[in-house]
Amino acid sequence: MQQLDFTVYGDDLQFVEITLDPNESVVAEAGGMMYMDDGVTMDATLGDGSASSAGLMGALMSAGKRLLTGESLFITVFHNPTSMKRRVAFGAPYPGKIVPINLAEIGGELIAQKDAFLCAAKGASIGIAFNKKIGAGLFGGEGFIMERIQGDRTAFIHAGGTLINRDLAPGEVIKVDTGCIVAFTRGVDFDIQFVGGIKSALFGGEGLFFATLRGPGRIWLQSLPLSRLADRLYAAARHEGGRSREEGSILGGLGRLIDGDNR
Repeated sequence: MQQLDFTVYGDDLQFVEITLDPNESVVAEAGGMMYMDDGVTMDATLGDGSASSAGLMGALMSAGKRLLTGESLFITVFHNPTSMKRRVAFGAPYPGKIVPINLAEIGGELIAQKDAFLCAAKGASIGIAFNKKIGAGLFGGEGFIMERIQGDRTAFIHAGGTLINRDLAPGEVIKVDTGCIVAFTRGVDFDIQFVGGIKSALFGGEGLFFATLRGPGRIWLQSLPLSRLADRLYAAARHEGGRSREEGSILGGLGRLIDGDNR
């Protein structure tokens, strides 16, 4: 199977440029396209555009799975109908790294966080992966419903912050913040565990639960989950908003008390 020609540009704010051969296509989430050469066509298709979603019922099933992960019913297909090579580029949604993964080299299947998928060669199947364990289902957070990317094509996922990958030996276990999991290969066992003592749970600042990943298999981890980035930005915005209200008063908080503002 011929793999995509691509180049990843940038350091922390990356984008991937894909060179499409004549009649070659890629699929991507809506809103990810950065630019494309003249001649490349763009079309929204129901489902993921793979062979498994061919026909109306297949497309509806594929679209329903995407809906469960919080994505759009439609995926965008970028096709090169010309006789020349054409380029199309996709940008990362927030600071981090774009990771190309040859699905054929990892057993044809990748389980990824539902917001990690960026684009893939057309033919890759993008579905859902439910974790069947009670702990993961009730307390997994980002890890409960994940995306299952299958096939023998190249797929691109995005990780926030700095990315690492590790190969776990059979039986080897690593404990991870649930939001820091980007993806893992088939064979890795995923579960959720309580952090332990009440003191650590209430005052440790790391949440009540963490994920355990047990080998064998390869895992990809990120240092800056989108949820963590959003929390920090929201807290900073609230703090700056409070400061801006106080800067207009010489007395600051005391002035607000005198004015009868007890917020």
